[in-house]
Amino acid sequence: MNESRRISLLILSILFLASGYVSASVSQQKSVKEIVKSMSLEQKAQLVIGTGMYFPLPDSIREKMPPSFGGGLDTSTPYGKMVDKIRGYLPGTAGVTAEYPELGITSQTLADGPAGLRISPSRPGETDTYYCTAFPIATVMASSWDTELVESVGKAMGKEVLEYGADVLLAPALNIQRDPLCGRNFEYYSEDPLVAGKMAAAMVKGIQSNGVGTSIKHFAVNNQETNRMSVDVIVSERALREIYLKGFKIAVQESEPWTVMSSYNKVNGVYASESHDLLTKILRNDWGFKGYVMTDWGGGSDVVAQMNAGNDMIQPGSTATIKTLIEAVESGKLDEAVLDTNVERILNIMVETPRYKGTKISNKPDLKAHAEVTRQTAADGMVLLENNGALPFAKNIKNVAAFGNSSYDFISGGTGSGDVNEAYTVSLLQGLENAGYKTYDELKNTYEAYMEEARKTQDKSRNFLAALMGGKIPVDEMALDATVAEEMAAKADIALITIGRNAGEGGDREAVEGDFYLNKNEKDLIKTVTDAFHAKGKKAVVILNIGGVVETASWSTIPDAVLCAWQPGQEGGNSVVDVLSGKVNPSGKLAQTFPVKYEDGSSSDNFPGVAVKTEGAEDNTADQSGFSMMRRVPWEVVYEEDIYVGYRYFNTFDVPVAYEFGYGKSYTTFEYSHLKLSDKKFDGKVTVSIDVKNTGDVAGKEVVQVYASAPGKHLEKPEEELVAFGKTALLKPGKSATLSFDIDASLLASFDEASTSWITEAGDYTVKVGASSKDIKAKATFSVANDITVQQVSKAMVPQKDFEKMHR
Repeated sequence: MNESRRISLLILSILFLASGYVSASVSQQKSVKEIVKSMSLEQKAQLVIGTGMYFPLPDSIREKMPPSFGGGLDTSTPYGKMVDKIRGYLPGTAGVTAEYPELGITSQTLADGPAGLRISPSRPGETDTYYCTAFPIATVMASSWDTELVESVGKAMGKEVLEYGADVLLAPALNIQRDPLCGRNFEYYSEDPLVAGKMAAAMVKGIQSNGVGTSIKHFAVNNQETNRMSVDVIVSERALREIYLKGFKIAVQESEPWTVMSSYNKVNGVYASESHDLLTKILRNDWGFKGYVMTDWGGGSDVVAQMNAGNDMIQPGSTATIKTLIEAVESGKLDEAVLDTNVERILNIMVETPRYKGTKISNKPDLKAHAEVTRQTAADGMVLLENNGALPFAKNIKNVAAFGNSSYDFISGGTGSGDVNEAYTVSLLQGLENAGYKTYDELKNTYEAYMEEARKTQDKSRNFLAALMGGKIPVDEMALDATVAEEMAAKADIALITIGRNAGEGGDREAVEGDFYLNKNEKDLIKTVTDAFHAKGKKAVVILNIGGVVETASWSTIPDAVLCAWQPGQEGGNSVVDVLSGKVNPSGKLAQTFPVKYEDGSSSDNFPGVAVKTEGAEDNTADQSGFSMMRRVPWEVVYEEDIYVGYRYFNTFDVPVAYEFGYGKSYTTFEYSHLKLSDKKFDGKVTVSIDVKNTGDVAGKEVVQVYASAPGKHLEKPEEELVAFGKTALLKPGKSATLSFDIDASLLASFDEASTSWITEAGDYTVKVGASSKDIKAKATFSVANDITVQQVSKAMVPQKDFEKMHR
């Protein structure tokens, strides 16, 4: 440790002592390495193993829970007393780490989640509430294509983490949206790794600007919830590097997250949390990651393998796991030097945390200001899919008829650990009323009465994690009588029809009616209402209040407009009406493809995989070793589509889509001109510039996307790949902006399995600049004279079985 680092630690220790956080101790002035040397084996094991997952349950129930869920804690022991104390630091968090005041080691409070800080709004013996802001889901933020906006969300989110007393936020999540049915797609950004990586890096920068940490997750290839605890993902080295790890690499190298969370699943036969290839060779050696790695809650099955792999912290942990680890060291199964390294990494982050620094907790973040941030962000991330003159509302629109359950029971975000305990969610109805539009009590009363009755018989077992951890599961859409639509059409100026969907941790969606496909009641609702309003010369608009892709091709041309509002956070209704009314000109673009039908996707034949027989197993539903919130079923999924994920597949193989990657309409129009390249011959970098002019009647923003087509002589390539993107400022009618993008060799490179390196092949490249992956406005070419080896990396994560991969 260098001298400046020692001085910094000394200053922090003095400040820490003065804060009164823990009792004074000379040991707090020691370096991290000295602290490790002074720790007992028991303390080391307790530090790297979490203190259990505590739920505020009645004692009679908690006593029956396993230790990992907060049961069986012996509070008469020093360890039990310590754990009982630190669990009270911030109720409702996902986990806390052990503390030893006499050594200067403070606890780290680890809190969910991706759409905002997840803590309990209530505390024992207190009457105050501690709400957090439910920000728009990751899909909304990616659809904004605005990294500065995402960073501003991160700053607000991190402020709440700091002021409520957490140290590390378990976010952002940036797994690839490989398949539309993944239940956690709402937590993830995109089907494209560049978008995912840039958005995650912006979020990390924003959060960590407050002096708190992040844990980017789920590392890696956690693209489904079905049997997530045990699924073995079989994937090629190239697809792994180019598609599923690239976003993480961008986030690690551009934003330096404090921690990384390893995923539940296996990759090519090895649990991610037990993979030395993944956590040491790739994450640390190839990418230079300096923080610590923690497991997802209950990930993996072999604590010794996890320590050796470089998975430094096991969550949520149990006293049994601590004992196992101690015995492993004492028996020589685990070298204590490995454990020391794990501990040191954790402590290196600890000295950066607010708790260690003695930061005062206010418990009073500016929730009002953060509500404004979420309102703006949501509006900027909404995507206008269709518009036949219905939007923005004409000036004579005063009376609005709102149809659909979700108009009244709006969905702010997904379920599970990505849910937030917010103070309120603005419904569409409330948003309309807040903006001065008249709505109809008879419709409201009808829908609310229906939903109240429907919830009484709703199947609550479909996703037990949603029931356990929170989140709204919509009831089936009410069947609407045609006479109701006709009565409303006679009175209202326009109709809004909201279609709602929700999903989350613990379960994937299905390609069935009422999920990926609209059910009969929903399709009938759209047609019945639209027909009734058209008969009166009026218009109807569909609003999609969804967390992931749904089928649209069979019905999207029936209404006059379709707005994809996603799950826009707690200000959702206000944000939607900001767009409908024209207060905000929609500028969102899809960061994922909407297929015509589910079967058109490249992963549809193998998602979510199949059960596999294990040697010696009597059945395929037996639990495997290790803590688990879900049964571990031997399962396998083969990524046969290889690198052809999302638009890379649809565009390369000319498969028709409902809405392509990068698509989105505006209330104005834009003209692209003067595409320029800095040079026609590539010499390590080429700068691309283009002019964008607002040629319409209202101010607006435009997302500019830069794709590249490569030679593909030796390394097969998709038709095009996104290499850069940017967004203009708000352009008034007639105004222009010039956007420039630097394209270096790394953005053009492919992963060559034979040489284990990233290579930019020689040949001619075509730059395509446009408003979407299919709406290309201008093209230019440049040439690379010779192959460029961008980086030689570790040989790692090689599949242990052969499988057929998709080819052009």
